[in-house]
Parts: sequence; structure tokens; C-alpha cells
Amino acid sequence: MILTLDIGNTNMKTALFDGAEMMQYWRLSTNRNRTSDEYGMSLMKLLDYHGIDRSQVKGVMMSSVVPQINFTIEHMCRNYFGMEPMKIEPGVKTGINIKYENPRELGSDRIANAVAAYELYGGPCITIDFGTATSFGAISARGEFLGGAICPGLKLAADALTENTAKLPRFELIKPESVIGRNTVANMQAGIVYGYIGQVKYLVNRMKKEMGVPDIKVIATGGLAVLVAGESSVIDVMDGLLTLKGLRLIYEKNANC
Repeated sequence: MILTLDIGNTNMKTALFDGAEMMQYWRLSTNRNRTSDEYGMSLMKLLDYHGIDRSQVKGVMMSSVVPQINFTIEHMCRNYFGMEPMKIEPGVKTGINIKYENPRELGSDRIANAVAAYELYGGPCITIDFGTATSFGAISARGEFLGGAICPGLKLAADALTENTAKLPRFELIKPESVIGRNTVANMQAGIVYGYIGQVKYLVNRMKKEMGVPDIKVIATGGLAVLVAGESSVIDVMDGLLTLKGLRLIYEKNANC
């Protein structure tokens, strides 16, 4: 079995794969203050709960957008699984030709998304990862990562609205029934959620125009995707495990190296 770790700013998503089949999926909070033993024991308890022995894990593949926690996770892998985790870094085969001006700047999660989207859904395609930040990626028919866009995530935008205004209250991030709100909270919910849906539609349509292909499949992932996907006419596929699937595919491309 292969353990995949997608370390984001808010959550650490992890899945256990047996070949292409996902056996288990878990979420842990990303906490820079937790030790390698705390993360290790959390994973051991989850494995034990599902009757899985750690010796069944034959490889670990990780992606991280939080450099400060990488040493902790690498140390945990060595201590609790007896192996170094494989990371997306120069020299690792991905099957994707990155057209970024500086490929080292591209987040490993976006590379994993591109690999999974291209191999599972074909190209050309566009990926949207709704996380702490929302990232868009454009992949050509030849498997080239052309670039994309990054904007604040839904929760980040909502937090900024309340933290930087004196009278606006905190509110639950849900989709209201109407865009014309009858109270302050409904106004804020409508502005954030429906405004975000409009932003996504514009960015996707602009990317399709610049790619010169009007019929492009759009794949969405990330914890907040459900707030947008149901109202958006531009999202074709919802795949909440896209990044983890991409990590599994990249691991398999490099397992014999």
C-alpha cells in the first residue's frame, strides 16, 4: 500500500492506496506546533482502527505548501514507517511538461492536480482547487502545464471581510437562497458566495479563450468546492481526491527509480 499526504495550509489530507484503489481517507489539521510523534501516533491510531498494520505501507508520497512542517513530517515517516517520503521536486517524473517561467515556483499540489486531471480526464483541461487559496491550472492537450491563476479562498475572503470591518459580524459560510439578502448576514453570504461563483465563471471562460479551445473539461477539487460547483455552469467534474490521486500516480511513475 502507498500512503499519500497532501499538506495544505489548513488541513493535511491523507489517503491509503492499494494500486489504484483508495482504501482509506483521513483529514488531520495542519499545525506547525505539533511534533513528529504527535502526527505519527495520530496516523498509527487511524491505521489500527481500520485494522491495517504499518508494515503494509510500502511507500509514502507527500506534497506540501507549508515548508515549515516538512521536516516534522519527514521525521515522522522515518520513525513510524521506516522510510523517506518521496516528494515532488526536480528530477521526479510527473509526465507533465511545466511551462512556468520558473518551475520551482509551482506548488507541488498544483502539479499533482495537473497529473491526475490529465491522466484521469484527458486534456486539454482546467483544474480548480478550492482551498485556503483557490488555484486554477491550465493543461494543454499535449500534457503541458501552461500556467493559471491564484486568488483568495472563500474562507479567507470571508475572514478578511469581518476582520477588517468594525460593524460586520462573523457569519457561517453557506449559500443563501437569494442574492438579494434581507439582513446583514444574508448580504455578506450572498456577496461572498455568489460573487465567488461569478469570479470562477469569468476566470474559467477567460482561460478557455486564451487557450483557444472553447470545449475544455473543468475539474474541481478542495474542501470548499461544493459551495460553488452546484451553482456553477463551468464546472464539469467534482473530484475531492484529485490531489491525492495525482500523488499516487506520480509515485508509481518513480517507484522503480
